Amino acid sequence: MIYLIRHGRTEFNVEGRYQGHCDSALTPLGREQAAANGALLKTLIGDPTGWRFESSPLGRAMDTANIIAAEAGLGAPIPEPRLREISMGGWDGLTEEEISHLDPEAVRGATRYDIFFRAPDGEGLETLTARLKSWLDEAIADGRPRIAVSHGVSGRVLRGLYAGLDREVMLKLPSPQDVVFRLADGRIEEIAALAITRPGR
Repeated sequence: MIYLIRHGRTEFNVEGRYQGHCDSALTPLGREQAAANGALLKTLIGDPTGWRFESSPLGRAMDTANIIAAEAGLGAPIPEPRLREISMGGWDGLTEEEISHLDPEAVRGATRYDIFFRAPDGEGLETLTARLKSWLDEAIADGRPRIAVSHGVSGRVLRGLYAGLDREVMLKLPSPQDVVFRLADGRIEEIAALAITRPGR
């Protein structure tokens, strides 16, 4: 069994910036999301003994994982580089408008689902998929229950690989920051975190 969580909302999320391997601090809402996911995990896993807890080493994911650890009574998360977000190379940290000014031909006809893979010096879908598949295959073969904190695109690809989805379907999966995904017995279940008060709602 794997519980998969996306990091909480960040300042770059608010600004509409593609983070990639850049980093950005969690917002107050992002910290609330992480705490709510941690509280949910505490009810889901019960005794944390025997659970392997891993996180992307990027700051926003590790900050989320540390909040989750405190809420759920878990030990410190183990940094796992294969869980990192896709790198967009020189586009990391930019907005879509900034990317369009920088390289209009590269993004002509791009959608919000494939722009990540168009950066000329970026990681690319094949490389991303290979490293995530390596982690997923290892986790399944190992058999121990795991908790993993990852990212938006990486989380979509992980769930798509687990479910055997094709690229188009995989990349259009939702990537909320206030749920826990349970991957078990070949199925994926989305479990809502505790109620969070969002601004304007």
